[in-house]
Amino acid sequence: MNKINRTTFIFLAIFLTINCQLGLAQRPYRTGTTTANFLEIGMGSDGLAMGDAFVSMGGNLSSLYWNPAGLAFLKQNEVMFGYQPLVVDINSAYAAGAILLPPYGNLAFGFFNVDYGDMKVTTLDMQDGTGELFTANEYAFTFSYSRKLAQWFSFGVSAKYISSQIWHTKASATALDLGVIVNTHFFAPAGSKENGMKIGMSISNYGTKMRYDGMDLLQLIDIEPDEAGNYSAVPGQFKTHEWELPLIFRIGVSVNPILTQNHRLTLSIDALHPNNNSESLNLGVQYEFRLPGTGSFFLRGGYRGLFLNDSEYGVTYGGGLMLRFMNNYAIRTDYAFKTMGVLGNTNSYTVGILF
Repeated sequence: MNKINRTTFIFLAIFLTINCQLGLAQRPYRTGTTTANFLEIGMGSDGLAMGDAFVSMGGNLSSLYWNPAGLAFLKQNEVMFGYQPLVVDINSAYAAGAILLPPYGNLAFGFFNVDYGDMKVTTLDMQDGTGELFTANEYAFTFSYSRKLAQWFSFGVSAKYISSQIWHTKASATALDLGVIVNTHFFAPAGSKENGMKIGMSISNYGTKMRYDGMDLLQLIDIEPDEAGNYSAVPGQFKTHEWELPLIFRIGVSVNPILTQNHRLTLSIDALHPNNNSESLNLGVQYEFRLPGTGSFFLRGGYRGLFLNDSEYGVTYGGGLMLRFMNNYAIRTDYAFKTMGVLGNTNSYTVGILF
């Protein structure tokens, strides 16, 4: 018990220390001062449909993004694939998998990619295009480990490699995600911690800075523009500044006000403290109807970005279906719809296989 208490204290100390550093992000808000902001998009249609209020919702492979501690509550090996078309021909896709290794813990891996499509190459002299096309894309590889130190306490850690490329210019970084989930007996039937209120906390993208470099930064420079001579076309290279990753501190709770053999209603709320914007709240709700011997049907809804300054986020909703087959195999499909103000609406599709 003392060992668990010490571990809990260490994790809380880490969260509070980094949270104090994040306090530097208060007004004036540092909007537009981070790079690799695709890391804020979200992975998994279940969490997206619940308004991104998913930090305390353990037991889903999409916890790989929201809170690695949630992976400790997985009951089966799983692979997941997702696709999320965004605005102006920008598309994101992801794939993830998890392997259970009792009693040592659970391992998970993931790949998240954003493709910005083809764009015309333009110059000051040829503003309608040179006839060439260029593209931009970003991706992140994630490897996670999670474990239950007790039936009511789990932790998780993820290591990430992040890359961003615009034509021939590239940047990369490494980062860590840290998370914990605590099950409590509050609002639990018969005092069972398993179905009681859950408290989740996570730090995402705590890592190195990114600096873009590549042949596109090479330019011919006239180092003596006021003098005639042989210096009109000297090869030079622009050096860019380093940029921070979008660091996010999340803390949230979830409860089950309705819990019967076939029905479960879950309410969740997350508070976010990023380093590039103001604080905000995300709200989510999930209804699960269990089909005896068949699987489960899900309905979800939420609201993202409550109290966020100049937010373009808003209502989210979606659903899902999990069907079980012989030999304990299962297939899971999820869908999410998000409103994004002037950017329009987006959809997310996810398919998972449990075995």
